[in-house]
Amino acid sequence: MGGELVPPAEAGGDDVVLAWEGEDVVAVRLPHLSDSLDHILAELERRHGVPLAELDRKTKQSVVRILEMRGAFTVRHGVETVASALGVSRFTVYNYLNRENAKEGR
Repeated sequence: MGGELVPPAEAGGDDVVLAWEGEDVVAVRLPHLSDSLDHILAELERRHGVPLAELDRKTKQSVVRILEMRGAFTVRHGVETVASALGVSRFTVYNYLNRENAKEGR
C-alpha cells in the first residue's frame, strides 16, 4: 500500500505508532487513499504482466471487481483514474460495476 516507517518522534496525527514492551519503536505513515490506488493499479499491472489497457474485456471486468473490493471507487476521482488505467471510458467502468452488482443482486 506504500506506507513508510518513520521514527516515533516524527509521527504525525495520522501516523500509527507501534510499541514493543511499552516503548514506542516505530511509526507507520500510511499514504493518502489516492496514492494507494496508484499502488494497487501498479501491483495489478505487475501481476498481469502487461499494461492494464492491453487486457481483454473479461480481465478488465475482473480488475474492476478487485478494485471495488479494495475500495478504489470511494476515492475521489477513483472511477476516472481506473478508467484511464484500463483505457476505457468512465461509462464503461460504471457498466462493469453495474453488471457485477446485478449478478450479486445488489
